[in-house]
Amino acid sequence: MQYRKLGNSGLKVSAISLGSWLTYGGYVEQENAVNSIHKAYELGINFFDTANIYEKGQAEIVMGEALRKYARESYVLATKVFWPMSEGPNDRGLSRKHMMEQCHASLRRLQTDYVDIYYCHRYDPQTPLEETMRALDDLVTQGKVLYVGVSEWTATQMAQALAIADKLLLDRIIVNQPIYNILNRYIEKEVIPFGEANRIGQVVFSPLAQGLLTGKYKSADDIPADSRAAKLDNMKKGITPEKIEQVNKLALIAEDAGCSLSELALAWILRQDNVSSALVGASRPDQVESNVKALHVTLSPEIIERINQIS
Repeated sequence: MQYRKLGNSGLKVSAISLGSWLTYGGYVEQENAVNSIHKAYELGINFFDTANIYEKGQAEIVMGEALRKYARESYVLATKVFWPMSEGPNDRGLSRKHMMEQCHASLRRLQTDYVDIYYCHRYDPQTPLEETMRALDDLVTQGKVLYVGVSEWTATQMAQALAIADKLLLDRIIVNQPIYNILNRYIEKEVIPFGEANRIGQVVFSPLAQGLLTGKYKSADDIPADSRAAKLDNMKKGITPEKIEQVNKLALIAEDAGCSLSELALAWILRQDNVSSALVGASRPDQVESNVKALHVTLSPEIIERINQIS
């Protein structure tokens, strides 16, 4: 396993990390979920990601139960707050009330005293940013959170948060979690340059484009019955003929590079110095093993240029 520093911190995380979005506590049966977590740990993955909103807390419960057998200092655990957890007007967003209550609830579900990283799952325009930053800093001071992160914030939003933190001497953001893959490269324009300039690491989700970059979807009209896309309409809508054509071209490049399509996709992401970790999902332990193989793939400038021409 390879380990990388997380932003401007001394924390080292595995270059491949394991997440639980759309998988644990719902779509994937618990035995496979738990076995995937154990396989990841066995392979040297020390970075595990979840969120309170994933299956309304069930993913945290599965993750917490599976990780109980390991020494707490041996892994890095992240969760998130923002999305509504009930119909209540205060059970959402990044207010002090919601953040404090949800942090405590997440800790109970995860069966731990602290999380290493607490992400603001989206930006909240309805809450003063200073209130959010002070709440995060208080959680750090209390020892319930070790590091502060955000997810899918713009460069401008992160800049505003850093300015408040520096002015008030609050804990700074060290990590951002955006979507990033060969088919979705929006962060290259502003987010990655901002991260490089301000030493904020990227932990990217959906590096395999929710399965598209594994090559298992051969046609927009032929979705495997046992796939996530068959059960989730939003994923199915994202599988278009245009994307299938791109994936087919990328598969030929992977063949020339002597690796699988998923290995190509992950190696392409990890070539970015500002990327601290690529966050993968896994329905089965063998998928974790397959993803880790990407760490041994080095892409030549010629292969990268061919990928750029397609994407």
